[in-house]
Amino acid sequence: MSFTLIGKHENDPRANRDGYVNAMLELMQEDKSVVHVDCDLMNCINTTKLLKAFPEQTFNAGIAEQNAMGVAAGLAATGKKAFIHSFGCFASRRAFDQAFLSCGYSKLNVKVIGSDPGVTAAVNGATHMPFEDCGLYMNIPNCVVIDSCDYTQTYALTKRLAKDYDQISYMRLIRKGHKTIYGDGSDFEIGKGVTLKEGKDVTIISSGIMVDKALAAQELLAAEGISAKVIDMHTWKPIDEELIMASAKETGCIVSAENHQVETGLGSAIANVLVKNGPVPMEMVGIQNRFGEVGPEADLCKIFNLTAEDIVAAAKKAISRK
Repeated sequence: MSFTLIGKHENDPRANRDGYVNAMLELMQEDKSVVHVDCDLMNCINTTKLLKAFPEQTFNAGIAEQNAMGVAAGLAATGKKAFIHSFGCFASRRAFDQAFLSCGYSKLNVKVIGSDPGVTAAVNGATHMPFEDCGLYMNIPNCVVIDSCDYTQTYALTKRLAKDYDQISYMRLIRKGHKTIYGDGSDFEIGKGVTLKEGKDVTIISSGIMVDKALAAQELLAAEGISAKVIDMHTWKPIDEELIMASAKETGCIVSAENHQVETGLGSAIANVLVKNGPVPMEMVGIQNRFGEVGPEADLCKIFNLTAEDIVAAAKKAISRK
Protein backbone atom coordinates (compact mmCIF):
# COMPACT_ATOMS: atom_id res chain seq x y z
CA MET A 1 0.00 0.00 0.00
CA SER A 2 1.30 3.44 -0.93
CA PHE A 3 -0.46 6.77 -1.13
CA THR A 4 -0.05 10.49 -1.54
CA LEU A 5 -2.37 12.62 0.57
CA ILE A 6 -3.85 15.69 -1.13
CA GLY A 7 -6.73 16.51 1.23
CA LYS A 8 -7.01 20.26 0.47
CA HIS A 9 -10.85 20.21 0.53
CA GLU A 10 -10.92 20.98 -3.20
CA ASN A 11 -13.34 19.44 -5.67
CA ASP A 12 -11.91 16.83 -8.03
CA PRO A 13 -12.73 17.81 -11.64
CA ARG A 14 -13.04 14.09 -12.40
CA ALA A 15 -16.19 12.21 -11.53
CA ASN A 16 -15.65 9.46 -8.98
CA ARG A 17 -17.60 7.06 -11.19
CA ASP A 18 -14.91 7.47 -13.85
CA GLY A 19 -12.41 5.93 -11.44
CA TYR A 20 -14.46 2.75 -11.83
CA VAL A 21 -14.98 3.11 -15.57
CA ASN A 22 -11.34 3.84 -16.40
CA ALA A 23 -10.17 0.92 -14.27
CA MET A 24 -12.66 -1.34 -16.01
CA LEU A 25 -11.51 -0.22 -19.46
CA GLU A 26 -7.99 -1.33 -18.57
CA LEU A 27 -9.14 -4.54 -16.91
CA MET A 28 -11.34 -5.52 -19.86
CA GLN A 29 -8.44 -4.93 -22.24
CA GLU A 30 -6.11 -7.09 -20.15
CA ASP A 31 -8.57 -9.86 -19.25
CA LYS A 32 -11.47 -10.91 -21.48
CA SER A 33 -13.11 -12.67 -18.54
CA VAL A 34 -13.89 -9.30 -16.91
CA VAL A 35 -17.50 -8.33 -17.68
CA HIS A 36 -19.88 -5.55 -16.64
CA VAL A 37 -23.64 -5.82 -16.12
CA ASP A 38 -25.69 -2.62 -15.81
CA CYS A 39 -29.31 -1.91 -14.92
CA ASP A 40 -30.20 0.72 -17.53
CA LEU A 41 -27.96 3.29 -15.82
CA MET A 42 -25.12 3.39 -18.29
CA ASN A 43 -25.50 7.10 -18.95
CA CYS A 44 -25.55 7.77 -15.21
CA ILE A 45 -22.23 6.08 -14.54
CA ASN A 46 -20.60 6.51 -17.98
CA THR A 47 -20.42 2.78 -18.61
CA THR A 48 -21.52 3.53 -22.17
CA LYS A 49 -17.74 3.76 -22.66
CA LEU A 50 -17.45 0.08 -21.73
CA LEU A 51 -20.24 -0.89 -24.13
CA LYS A 52 -18.60 1.01 -26.98
CA ALA A 53 -15.11 -0.35 -26.36
CA PHE A 54 -16.01 -3.91 -25.31
CA PRO A 55 -19.53 -4.78 -26.52
CA GLU A 56 -19.01 -8.51 -25.97
CA GLN A 57 -18.05 -7.93 -22.32
CA THR A 58 -20.77 -5.39 -21.42
CA PHE A 59 -24.43 -6.13 -20.79
CA ASN A 60 -27.46 -3.94 -20.09
CA ALA A 61 -30.04 -5.96 -18.15
CA GLY A 62 -32.54 -3.11 -17.99
CA ILE A 63 -34.52 -1.88 -15.01
CA ALA A 64 -34.68 -5.36 -13.51
CA GLU A 65 -32.13 -5.45 -10.73
CA GLN A 66 -33.04 -8.84 -9.31
CA ASN A 67 -32.76 -10.45 -12.72
CA ALA A 68 -29.53 -8.56 -13.40
CA MET A 69 -28.01 -10.04 -10.25
CA GLY A 70 -28.94 -13.47 -11.57
CA VAL A 71 -27.35 -12.61 -14.92
CA ALA A 72 -24.14 -11.60 -13.15
CA ALA A 73 -24.20 -14.85 -11.15
CA GLY A 74 -24.72 -16.84 -14.33
CA LEU A 75 -21.77 -15.15 -16.01
CA ALA A 76 -19.62 -15.81 -12.94
CA ALA A 77 -20.68 -19.46 -12.97
CA THR A 78 -19.10 -19.75 -16.44
CA GLY A 79 -15.79 -18.37 -15.18
CA LYS A 80 -16.31 -14.66 -15.76
CA LYS A 81 -15.26 -11.94 -13.31
CA ALA A 82 -18.62 -10.22 -13.17
CA PHE A 83 -19.15 -6.63 -12.05
CA ILE A 84 -22.74 -5.42 -11.70
CA HIS A 85 -23.86 -1.83 -11.13
CA SER A 86 -27.01 -0.09 -10.01
CA PHE A 87 -27.87 2.74 -7.66
CA GLY A 88 -27.00 1.66 -4.12
CA CYS A 89 -30.63 1.44 -3.06
CA PHE A 90 -31.42 -1.06 -5.81
CA ALA A 91 -28.10 -2.91 -5.69
CA SER A 92 -28.76 -3.63 -2.01
CA ARG A 93 -32.39 -3.54 -0.89
CA ARG A 94 -34.05 -4.64 -4.12
CA ALA A 95 -31.65 -7.36 -5.21
CA PHE A 96 -30.34 -8.53 -1.85
CA ASP A 97 -31.90 -12.00 -1.88
CA GLN A 98 -30.35 -12.73 -5.28
CA ALA A 99 -27.00 -11.32 -4.12
CA PHE A 100 -27.13 -13.42 -0.95
CA LEU A 101 -28.14 -16.73 -2.54
CA SER A 102 -27.14 -16.62 -6.20
CA CYS A 103 -23.80 -14.90 -5.58
CA GLY A 104 -22.76 -15.23 -1.93
CA TYR A 105 -24.11 -18.65 -1.00
CA SER A 106 -23.04 -20.00 -4.38
CA LYS A 107 -19.50 -18.64 -3.83
CA LEU A 108 -19.43 -16.87 -7.19
CA ASN A 109 -17.11 -14.10 -8.33
CA VAL A 110 -19.56 -11.19 -8.47
CA LYS A 111 -18.54 -7.61 -7.66
CA VAL A 112 -21.54 -5.43 -6.85
CA ILE A 113 -21.17 -1.66 -7.36
CA GLY A 114 -23.69 0.62 -5.65
CA SER A 115 -23.61 4.28 -6.67
CA ASP A 116 -25.10 7.39 -5.03
CA PRO A 117 -24.67 6.15 -1.45
CA GLY A 118 -26.44 7.91 1.42
CA VAL A 119 -26.89 11.66 1.17
CA THR A 120 -25.06 11.78 -2.18
CA ALA A 121 -28.37 10.65 -3.74
CA ALA A 122 -29.42 14.23 -2.92
CA VAL A 123 -32.44 15.39 -4.96
CA ASN A 124 -33.26 11.83 -6.04
CA GLY A 125 -34.79 11.69 -2.60
CA ALA A 126 -35.53 9.38 0.27
CA THR A 127 -36.49 6.32 -1.80
CA HIS A 128 -33.13 6.44 -3.59
CA MET A 129 -31.06 7.21 -0.48
CA PRO A 130 -29.36 4.03 0.81
CA PHE A 131 -28.29 4.38 4.42
CA GLU A 132 -28.25 0.61 4.95
CA ASP A 133 -26.64 -0.83 1.82
CA CYS A 134 -23.29 -1.75 3.35
CA GLY A 135 -25.06 -3.10 6.44
CA LEU A 136 -26.98 -5.57 4.32
CA TYR A 137 -23.90 -6.84 2.50
CA MET A 138 -21.94 -7.17 5.72
CA ASN A 139 -24.36 -9.96 6.63
CA ILE A 140 -23.17 -12.12 3.72
CA PRO A 141 -20.42 -14.48 4.90
CA ASN A 142 -17.00 -13.64 3.41
CA CYS A 143 -18.36 -10.64 1.49
CA VAL A 144 -15.90 -7.77 1.07
CA VAL A 145 -17.55 -4.37 1.76
CA ILE A 146 -15.94 -1.10 0.64
CA ASP A 147 -16.84 2.61 0.87
CA SER A 148 -14.53 4.49 -1.50
CA CYS A 149 -13.86 8.21 -1.15
CA ASP A 150 -12.52 9.63 -4.40
CA TYR A 151 -11.54 8.96 -8.01
CA THR A 152 -8.09 7.59 -7.23
CA GLN A 153 -9.27 5.22 -4.51
CA THR A 154 -12.17 3.95 -6.61
CA TYR A 155 -9.80 3.29 -9.52
CA ALA A 156 -7.29 1.43 -7.35
CA LEU A 157 -9.82 -0.65 -5.41
CA THR A 158 -11.70 -1.67 -8.58
CA LYS A 159 -8.46 -3.18 -9.84
CA ARG A 160 -7.82 -4.85 -6.50
CA LEU A 161 -11.26 -6.44 -6.51
CA ALA A 162 -10.74 -7.82 -10.00
CA LYS A 163 -7.25 -9.17 -9.45
CA ASP A 164 -7.12 -10.17 -5.78
CA TYR A 165 -10.59 -11.51 -4.95
CA ASP A 166 -12.74 -14.26 -6.43
CA GLN A 167 -15.77 -13.90 -4.16
CA ILE A 168 -18.73 -11.59 -3.71
CA SER A 169 -18.04 -7.99 -2.82
CA TYR A 170 -19.92 -4.72 -2.52
CA MET A 171 -18.35 -1.33 -3.21
CA ARG A 172 -20.35 1.87 -2.86
CA LEU A 173 -19.07 4.87 -4.78
CA ILE A 174 -19.95 8.51 -5.25
CA ARG A 175 -21.32 8.89 -8.75
CA LYS A 176 -20.34 12.49 -9.39
CA GLY A 177 -17.35 14.63 -8.47
CA HIS A 178 -16.28 15.11 -4.87
CA LYS A 179 -13.27 16.18 -2.84
CA THR A 180 -9.78 15.01 -3.82
CA ILE A 181 -8.18 12.99 -1.04
CA TYR A 182 -5.40 11.07 -2.78
CA GLY A 183 -2.88 11.77 -5.51
CA ASP A 184 -2.75 9.74 -8.70
CA GLY A 185 -0.85 6.48 -8.38
CA SER A 186 -1.97 5.84 -4.80
CA ASP A 187 -2.69 2.20 -4.07
CA PHE A 188 -4.60 0.51 -1.28
CA GLU A 189 -4.89 -2.91 0.31
CA ILE A 190 -8.34 -4.31 0.88
CA GLY A 191 -8.84 -4.87 4.60
CA LYS A 192 -6.18 -2.34 5.64
CA GLY A 193 -7.05 1.17 6.82
CA VAL A 194 -5.00 4.22 5.87
CA THR A 195 -3.60 6.53 8.56
CA LEU A 196 -3.85 10.05 7.11
CA LYS A 197 -2.90 12.08 10.19
CA GLU A 198 -1.20 11.10 13.43
CA GLY A 199 -2.59 12.30 16.77
CA LYS A 200 -2.62 11.53 20.47
CA ASP A 201 -5.93 12.78 21.94
CA VAL A 202 -8.62 11.10 19.78
CA THR A 203 -8.87 8.85 16.73
CA ILE A 204 -11.34 9.71 13.95
CA ILE A 205 -12.14 6.73 11.71
CA SER A 206 -14.05 7.60 8.54
CA SER A 207 -14.76 6.47 4.97
CA GLY A 208 -16.35 7.73 1.77
CA ILE A 209 -17.49 11.35 1.77
CA MET A 210 -16.69 11.61 5.48
CA VAL A 211 -12.92 11.35 4.94
CA ASP A 212 -12.69 14.95 3.77
CA LYS A 213 -14.88 16.05 6.68
CA ALA A 214 -12.68 14.11 9.12
CA LEU A 215 -9.60 15.92 7.78
CA ALA A 216 -11.42 19.25 8.16
CA ALA A 217 -12.39 18.31 11.72
CA GLN A 218 -8.75 17.48 12.46
CA GLU A 219 -7.79 21.00 11.42
CA LEU A 220 -10.51 22.56 13.57
CA LEU A 221 -9.45 20.48 16.57
CA ALA A 222 -5.78 21.34 16.03
CA ALA A 223 -6.67 25.04 16.18
CA GLU A 224 -7.97 24.37 19.70
CA GLY A 225 -4.89 22.40 20.73
CA ILE A 226 -6.50 18.97 20.34
CA SER A 227 -4.46 16.36 18.48
CA ALA A 228 -6.58 14.01 16.34
CA LYS A 229 -5.48 10.91 14.49
CA VAL A 230 -7.40 10.44 11.21
CA ILE A 231 -7.93 7.06 9.53
CA ASP A 232 -9.59 6.23 6.22
CA MET A 233 -11.23 2.85 6.84
CA HIS A 234 -12.27 2.23 3.24
CA THR A 235 -12.86 -1.47 3.87
CA TRP A 236 -15.61 -2.19 6.38
CA LYS A 237 -15.35 -5.95 5.96
CA PRO A 238 -12.87 -7.41 6.61
CA ILE A 239 -12.11 -4.51 8.93
CA ASP A 240 -8.61 -3.62 10.09
CA GLU A 241 -8.82 -4.77 13.72
CA GLU A 242 -5.11 -4.31 14.32
CA LEU A 243 -5.18 -0.63 13.34
CA ILE A 244 -8.35 0.03 15.35
CA MET A 245 -6.91 -1.45 18.53
CA ALA A 246 -3.50 0.19 18.11
CA SER A 247 -5.23 3.55 17.66
CA ALA A 248 -7.50 2.96 20.64
CA LYS A 249 -4.46 2.35 22.83
CA GLU A 250 -2.63 5.39 21.44
CA THR A 251 -5.42 7.94 21.84
CA GLY A 252 -7.79 6.40 24.36
CA CYS A 253 -11.01 7.19 22.48
CA ILE A 254 -12.53 6.88 19.01
CA VAL A 255 -15.02 8.72 16.80
CA SER A 256 -16.49 6.99 13.74
CA ALA A 257 -17.83 9.04 10.82
CA GLU A 258 -19.95 7.50 8.07
CA ASN A 259 -22.61 8.31 5.48
CA HIS A 260 -24.65 5.29 6.65
CA GLN A 261 -26.80 4.05 9.50
CA VAL A 262 -24.44 3.77 12.48
CA GLU A 263 -26.32 0.78 13.90
CA THR A 264 -25.35 -1.47 10.97
CA GLY A 265 -22.34 0.27 9.45
CA LEU A 266 -18.79 1.39 10.12
CA GLY A 267 -19.49 2.54 13.67
CA SER A 268 -21.03 -0.76 14.69
CA ALA A 269 -18.18 -2.70 13.04
CA ILE A 270 -15.60 -0.67 14.98
CA ALA A 271 -17.59 -1.07 18.21
CA ASN A 272 -17.62 -4.85 17.73
CA VAL A 273 -13.83 -4.83 17.52
CA LEU A 274 -13.48 -2.68 20.64
CA VAL A 275 -15.90 -4.76 22.70
CA LYS A 276 -14.00 -7.95 21.92
CA ASN A 277 -10.50 -6.58 22.41
CA GLY A 278 -10.60 -3.64 24.81
CA PRO A 279 -13.33 -0.98 24.97
CA VAL A 280 -12.57 2.74 24.99
CA PRO A 281 -15.02 5.69 24.89
CA MET A 282 -16.52 5.94 21.42
CA GLU A 283 -18.89 8.33 19.65
CA MET A 284 -20.58 7.69 16.30
CA VAL A 285 -21.25 10.34 13.66
CA GLY A 286 -23.63 9.06 11.02
CA ILE A 287 -27.28 8.42 10.28
CA GLN A 288 -29.10 7.91 13.55
CA ASN A 289 -32.07 5.63 12.85
CA ARG A 290 -33.68 7.88 10.21
CA PHE A 291 -34.99 7.67 6.66
CA GLY A 292 -33.59 9.82 3.86
CA GLU A 293 -34.90 13.18 2.65
CA VAL A 294 -34.87 15.24 -0.54
CA GLY A 295 -32.39 18.08 -0.91
CA PRO A 296 -28.91 19.24 -1.93
CA GLU A 297 -26.13 17.15 -0.43
CA ALA A 298 -24.68 20.05 1.58
CA ASP A 299 -28.05 20.72 3.22
CA LEU A 300 -28.59 17.03 3.93
CA CYS A 301 -25.21 16.82 5.65
CA LYS A 302 -26.38 19.53 8.04
CA ILE A 303 -29.79 17.91 8.56
CA PHE A 304 -28.26 14.51 9.33
CA ASN A 305 -25.32 15.91 11.35
CA LEU A 306 -22.62 14.80 8.93
CA THR A 307 -20.42 17.91 9.05
CA ALA A 308 -16.88 18.53 10.21
CA GLU A 309 -18.33 20.48 13.13
CA ASP A 310 -20.37 17.43 14.15
CA ILE A 311 -17.20 15.34 14.16
CA VAL A 312 -15.47 17.98 16.31
CA ALA A 313 -18.33 17.89 18.83
CA ALA A 314 -18.22 14.08 18.93
CA ALA A 315 -14.44 14.14 19.42
CA LYS A 316 -14.69 16.51 22.38
CA LYS A 317 -17.40 14.35 23.92
CA ALA A 318 -15.33 11.18 23.48
CA ILE A 319 -12.28 12.89 25.03
CA SER A 320 -14.36 14.02 28.00
CA ARG A 321 -15.34 10.41 28.67
CA LYS A 322 -11.78 9.12 28.96
